[in-house]
Amino acid sequence: MLLSASMRPASPPEPIEDPILSVVKPGPQPAGDGVRTTLAAAKRSGFAGFVQLLGPGLITGASDDDPSGIGTYSQVGSQFGYGLLWLALFTFPLMSAAQELCARIALQTGVGLGATLQRKFPRWLVGVAILGLLAANTFNVGADLGAVAAGGALLSRGTLRALWLVVPVALLIIAMQVFASYATIFKIFKWLTLALFAYVVTAFFAHPPLLEVLKATLIPHVELSKDFVMALVAVLGTTISPYLFFWQASSEVDELAAAGATDPHRGRRGLKRAELRVARADVLIGMAFSNLVMYFIILTSAAVLHAHGKTGVQTADQAAAALAPLAGPFAFIVFSVGLIGAGLLAIPILTGSATYAIKEFLGLRGSLASKPQQRPTFYVILILATAVGVLMNFVHLDPIRALFISAVINGVVAPPLLLLIVLLGADVAVMKRYVSGRLSLALTGITTVFMAVAAITMFVTMFAGH
Repeated sequence: MLLSASMRPASPPEPIEDPILSVVKPGPQPAGDGVRTTLAAAKRSGFAGFVQLLGPGLITGASDDDPSGIGTYSQVGSQFGYGLLWLALFTFPLMSAAQELCARIALQTGVGLGATLQRKFPRWLVGVAILGLLAANTFNVGADLGAVAAGGALLSRGTLRALWLVVPVALLIIAMQVFASYATIFKIFKWLTLALFAYVVTAFFAHPPLLEVLKATLIPHVELSKDFVMALVAVLGTTISPYLFFWQASSEVDELAAAGATDPHRGRRGLKRAELRVARADVLIGMAFSNLVMYFIILTSAAVLHAHGKTGVQTADQAAAALAPLAGPFAFIVFSVGLIGAGLLAIPILTGSATYAIKEFLGLRGSLASKPQQRPTFYVILILATAVGVLMNFVHLDPIRALFISAVINGVVAPPLLLLIVLLGADVAVMKRYVSGRLSLALTGITTVFMAVAAITMFVTMFAGH
């Protein structure tokens, strides 16, 4: 995305496209050409140009619809019908602002989020935040591995047991991360995003009532029951997840490093406005794609499952199995294939984000672009993160139920971590010219407060119920 860290002679900066998303202070501009195509070049090149434009933002958005997300959206759709469709529209600007901030921090500093946070906050505080991330990721990885295996077992029509597939799936993912090149990994990730269109397709088999759907989309529906508030926290947690913050930042840094624009250990001297425009477009497209898939999963589950009285569906694989007699075998197959593709995309990103967070906190070197023999510690952490997820499927903790639990944990962990990120983005000493503006502060502040209030309300309703 970026190239040189050298500086041009000082000149007054041109206004950026969105002066209130981040504040540009007068000063010199870093020189250099863009690694990823510019917005103008993308427009000239048509569809192929926009595909080239897409990168960390698209992959981050697509990975947001992991099996944990699919399971959560399926559950709330089957349980509450169309009642939470409005969240797809509501969360889009919030998650876009959060991911844009993480991308901007990485592009400005040239180092990952774990390293940047330590520039402003005490090491112990950052360590606590990362421990929360690791706890949430551990549940997510185990649950997602179990869900991918369950999806494979569903497609085999009972020929294979889900538990038999957990280890082969994990080995496949580890082999891709260890042996494939950085460019190949990201090409695979981009192709896997196509699997998520399965959930858009299945909605057309459901024939939902359009007027009721439109009303539920535009008019928020809120209940103060324990189940509804927990579902709200789970949707927020699986949509605005802590691991996405770290993955977005680390992916941007890896692209900088691949272009020779930064040293991932020492950082860089700043970013160019053109680079920020490209990153913002990438993030917005990725988040829009994520929320589109989220919307259609809830819609399909509500129209097919809730409408037929199947309100007890708890997971994505149960939703897929329930679709077969109601929406036809093709919908069942498409839903199951989407579940597998989503897991194969999300699990490497979950383990990768945890590995990046640990290595940045400890000051270690290594990335997916480095060779295993050069940075063995990085890959050992990566493999261990996957192995813990595998073990979850062989103990008494049910990894399928953990899909929903991991979403709730994410919803609890995200607000304090997001608060640190918001304060970091507003720090002129760190962000220099690209400190957060009014719009960024407003959106990320609303995100933090709304998620915190939802989490606190969930605990209050839980204890009140006892």
